[in-house]
Amino acid sequence: MVNQGGGAAEMAQIPTSFGHELRACLRCRLIKTHDQFMDFGCENCKFFQMENDRDRVLDCTTHKFTGLISVMDPTRCWATRWLRTGKCVPGCYTLAVSEALPQDLQNVCEDENVPYVLPRGV
Repeated sequence: MVNQGGGAAEMAQIPTSFGHELRACLRCRLIKTHDQFMDFGCENCKFFQMENDRDRVLDCTTHKFTGLISVMDPTRCWATRWLRTGKCVPGCYTLAVSEALPQDLQNVCEDENVPYVLPRGV
């Protein structure tokens, strides 16, 4: 999330390639490569604890997504307000994912008091 303390805000890693290895977080829609999720997890959804957990990365992310936007200032971007990602860190995001987060991970979101919105059409 964006740093509210007045210091520099955290930034998500930019994808190191734009090929078939890109994945999107099913909760916040952050896009990175599979290896980046394995190494660093999701900057917005740290509670998923994806680092070094291949199964968790596969459960929390998808390769089925539509569109890509780069966001430098989520608090001032109309697209992030529309996507409900205005409190996320700067980075690359998808416009839509076509899969839902598994129920056990939806429960994690609820336990963490973090909103999760089902994708349209799921």
